[in-house]
Amino acid sequence: MIDACIQTENRLLTLEETLTRIESSIEPIIDAEKVNLHDALGRVLAESVISPIDLPYHNNASMDGYALASSDINPNHPFSLNLIGTSWAGRPYDGSILPGQCVRIFTGGVVPEALDTVVMQEHVQRIGEIVHFPAKLQALQHVRIAGEDIAKNALLITAPKRLSAIDLGLLASAGIYQVNIKRKIKIAFLSTGDELTPLGQPLAPGNIYDSNRYMLSALLKEEAFSTTDLGAVPDDKDRLENLLTAAAETHDAIITTGGASVGEADFIQEILDTIGQVELWKIAVKPGKPLAFGSIGNCRLFGLPGNPVSVVLAFQRIVIPGLRFMAGLSPEKPLQLTAICQESIKKSPGRLEFIRGVLSQSDNGEHQVRSAGKQGSHILSSMSYANCFIVLPGDCQGIKKGDRVVVEPLSTWID
Repeated sequence: MIDACIQTENRLLTLEETLTRIESSIEPIIDAEKVNLHDALGRVLAESVISPIDLPYHNNASMDGYALASSDINPNHPFSLNLIGTSWAGRPYDGSILPGQCVRIFTGGVVPEALDTVVMQEHVQRIGEIVHFPAKLQALQHVRIAGEDIAKNALLITAPKRLSAIDLGLLASAGIYQVNIKRKIKIAFLSTGDELTPLGQPLAPGNIYDSNRYMLSALLKEEAFSTTDLGAVPDDKDRLENLLTAAAETHDAIITTGGASVGEADFIQEILDTIGQVELWKIAVKPGKPLAFGSIGNCRLFGLPGNPVSVVLAFQRIVIPGLRFMAGLSPEKPLQLTAICQESIKKSPGRLEFIRGVLSQSDNGEHQVRSAGKQGSHILSSMSYANCFIVLPGDCQGIKKGDRVVVEPLSTWID
């Protein structure tokens, strides 16, 4: 039985409501370009692809053996056929074939038109040019039929889709070497705050190193994105406003970290009210409550909190879905599993909470999870150690050791 903590929260602006609002306010880009297959990995397909050929292209053997006509099979007794040639992969047998004859064939070799069955080489006995077959052979076996995967003129890949390595293989198997893909989404990102110090410089009292930009730079390493690092900007409203105005003219999206709270030096909402539009402000999620989303002209702006763990969570659960909408891709839901919690976890009701956790799997397949450590939104070490989020809904009031909880793996692999 799933425990009471596996529910959804309906107070304030929920995560689901946030994503719905973002999706409804974003228009997918329509600009496309043609690229070679070598450059298409990770890009979003702009136009569905029709197969110009059958896949497989011809009837071929699925294993090494002997090809024969099913009409030559004696259903009740062993029988023999004359061997007249060989069909290799890439070198088909092209001679005529009469009843009572068979062809040696290798995996991938074309099955001659007059034949329809392949018998494994281990199941026959060959003496010279005579091949002896056993009784009760199954007809029409071990033959890959032309077009059984994809028929000629059938849909090969449906747009829009982010092309994977497998997709590239499928396209190549049909002889396609160029595809129409959507242009890259142009994204600018920056950090804000007087306290930020560039790497390589000594820290002054009260300052911190600018870690968020390095995380964002890595998180944005996708082939479908074209990124611009705008650097770290001090808490100067006019300077920040000018920078955002200029960036909005040449980018599809801007991502900021810091300045999205309610402090005197937090200017993102104020700037959006002046030069753009605020779509939403704050969500019922922990960590990551102070989050801004809006627009400056045709450019969308995601204003993320300054705490690094909040940046990671907001990026994965809000920014990436928003960028997917922009690319015209369908919404995706994170993989969720249930696991037995190995310790008690405190929680106050009110917000959907993501606890950094360590997920493991026992020999019998049972999932178990424990906290990755301290959960402050400024503590990045536990985020580095974690391999999942433990998802606690808003009305959850804590869990006990042994309860089942929902977890979202950060990867499909666990230690």
